[in-house]
Amino acid sequence: MTYAVDKSDAQWRADLTAEQYAVLREAGTERPWTGELLDESRAGLYTCAACGAELFQSGTKFDSHCGWPSFYESIRPEAVELIEDNSHGMVRTEVRCANCGSHLGHVFPDGFGTPTGDRYCMNSISLQFTPGDDAGTA
Repeated sequence: MTYAVDKSDAQWRADLTAEQYAVLREAGTERPWTGELLDESRAGLYTCAACGAELFQSGTKFDSHCGWPSFYESIRPEAVELIEDNSHGMVRTEVRCANCGSHLGHVFPDGFGTPTGDRYCMNSISLQFTPGDDAGTA
């Protein structure tokens, strides 16, 4: 896959912290209940921590009690890339930033009570939050 933001591994390592690199570029997962954005409830916009692409609006965030920030839809369908993930002996759907290919988390079709029925379970370290109007440029 070709992405608008295309950096070498050395460039990603220089631009990200070790923790960000482990999650965003190596598809790691932060420990549940530890992320900075888990309890964030202000209006605002969530962007990719690696490239700044707009990903989620605060109005779609909900408390799924899973230990990671959860959203019921992305800011627009083409903002994220969904990839089948067969790691760890299970079938899941990985969510990547469509602009740079960075790993964000996974989406599950178990968001009961949400308008879409989806739960985008994202790593806080994969996101950057900007408070304010959550409309974005989409």
